[in-house]
Amino acid sequence: MNDHSDSPIGVFDSGLGGLTVVKEIIHHLPNERIVYFGDTARVPYGTKSGETIIRYSREIVRALLKHKVKMIVVACNTASSLALEVLKKEFNIPILGVIEPGARKAAQVTRNKKVGIIATSSTVKSGKYARKIVQLDKHITVTSLSCPLFVPLVEEGWFEHAVTYQVAQQYLGTMKKNKVDTLILGCTHYPLLKGVLHNVMGPKVQLVDSAQEVALQVKELLTKTRQLRTRLRPGQHVFIVSDEPKQFQRLAMRFLGGGVKNVRRYINV
Repeated sequence: MNDHSDSPIGVFDSGLGGLTVVKEIIHHLPNERIVYFGDTARVPYGTKSGETIIRYSREIVRALLKHKVKMIVVACNTASSLALEVLKKEFNIPILGVIEPGARKAAQVTRNKKVGIIATSSTVKSGKYARKIVQLDKHITVTSLSCPLFVPLVEEGWFEHAVTYQVAQQYLGTMKKNKVDTLILGCTHYPLLKGVLHNVMGPKVQLVDSAQEVALQVKELLTKTRQLRTRLRPGQHVFIVSDEPKQFQRLAMRFLGGGVKNVRRYINV
C-alpha cells in the first residue's frame, strides 16, 4: 500500500457545480475522503479571460496542497479548457480534467454523428471539446453553444424553476434544429439542470455528463498507482468555499444529501 493512500482527493470548481463530480466519486470510491474547493466568491468562471482562470486555478491548487491531497480533479470545464495543461506542468501531482472523458463518451454513444456541446463562453471559445471529438471521429459534426445564464441559475438553486425552463428553451433551439442526438453538458453545473434539459431536448437525445466518466478515471488512476484508500469506513469530507458558506451548504445538502457538515470559508484567494 502506498504511503499516500490515506490522503484525500482534491476537487475544485468555480462554485457548486463540481459537486456533480464529488457525488460520482463518492459513489464509485466510497472509502475515499474528499477536500472540495468551490470558488463561490468569483463564480462564474466562464466569462473571464484565460489568464485570470489560470491565476485562480493556481491559487486553488496551492490551497488544496495544504490538505496533503494525493491527486486533484479540475471539476470545472472552463478551468480544464484553459488551465489544465499549465497546472500539470507546474505541480508535481496527478491532475485530471473533465473534458476528455466527456468527449470520449459522446463519440461512443452518438448514433447520427451529430453532437452538441453546451458550455460557458470560455469553454466554447477554447474549442477543446470540438477538437477532441473530431480527433476521435472525424465524421462527427459538432455544434457548440455558450449558455451563460445556466450557472447563476444553478447557484441560485433554481434547478427546475419556470425561468430556467424558459431560458433552456431559448438556448437549445439551435441544438434541436441541428438534430443533435447527443448533448454534452460541458459545465459541471449543468447536470443539476438535467430534468429541464431532458424535458426540452426530448427522450431521444442522450445527455452526456462527464462526472461519471471522471470518477471512473480517478478510480483507474488510484488503482494503477496503488493509492486507493483501503479503510472500510468512509472519511469525513471537507468543503471549502471562498464566500459565505451557508448558501453553499444549503444547496450542497440538497444535492449530496445530509453529509455536508464540514463547510468552511477560505479567505486567502
